[in-house]
Amino acid sequence: MAKKRIRIDMEDLDGARFDIKIEGNVTREKVLKIFEMMDLMNIKEEHETTNMDSVGLKIWHIVDKFFPMSKFTSTTVLEKYEDEFNEPVKLSIISTYLSRFSSKGRIDRVRTGREWTYQTIKISQKQR
Repeated sequence: MAKKRIRIDMEDLDGARFDIKIEGNVTREKVLKIFEMMDLMNIKEEHETTNMDSVGLKIWHIVDKFFPMSKFTSTTVLEKYEDEFNEPVKLSIISTYLSRFSSKGRIDRVRTGREWTYQTIKISQKQR
């Protein structure tokens, strides 16, 4: 298995900068721990630009807007994409981007019959 490497650059609300690097056996649990740490430190994720020039940004916009907590397939994303942006896109392009989002840890991907089912990864707040 190839070595994985993840780098996260952050800035908190006070302007302090953080640079976190994870190399080697990177698991979903380790990445989620980093995000929990960011939440404890009040570090906010950067919002992507509202100028959606790339297909990838448009697809993520659809996922984030229409499926924040529910499961979805590439076909449902395709339908919402064409409705939202009034432009055609191939199903293979949607599937490729969803696969990339999954490999980056932004969404979960599970095989259901002949298709993949996706769900966004949200960090749950522990009640104290």
